[in-house]
Amino acid sequence: MDVSLPPTEGDEYTYERTFDPEDVRAFGELSGDQQAIHTDPDEDGRLIVQGLLTATLPTKIGGDMSYIARIVELEFYRPVFTGETIACTMVVESVAETDDRYEVECSGICTNEADEVVMDGTFDGIVRKDGTDGDDHER
Repeated sequence: MDVSLPPTEGDEYTYERTFDPEDVRAFGELSGDQQAIHTDPDEDGRLIVQGLLTATLPTKIGGDMSYIARIVELEFYRPVFTGETIACTMVVESVAETDDRYEVECSGICTNEADEVVMDGTFDGIVRKDGTDGDDHER
C-alpha cells in the first residue's frame, strides 16, 4: 500500500483480507473469545469471525500509516464468515499539524463481497513527524 506522508485530508487507503478458520481459532486462543460461533462450523462449514479480528483490517492500514490511535469507535452491522473477502477503506477526514506530529481523524468502512457494510468506525490519533511511535502518550 502506498502511504503518503504527511497525511492529507482526503487520503484514502484500502486493504482486503479473507479470514480462514485457522485465523479465527488463533485469535480465539489469543483473545480468549471461544464462543461456539467461533469454534463450531455452521451448516456451510463456516465460522463467524470475531468482531475484533475484523477490526484488524483498519489496524493494518493504520500501521502502514504509522498511525497511533487514541480513540476508536466501531459499530458492527452483520457477521463476517470465514472464506469471505472483506474490504476496508480508510479515509483521512482531517489533519492538524503541530510541532512534532499530525493530529489525524479518520473514518473507515468494511464491506463484504456483496458490498454490505459489516463494520464502520471513526479513529482519532496521531502520526509523529519523526516516524516513531514515541514513548509517551501525552495529548
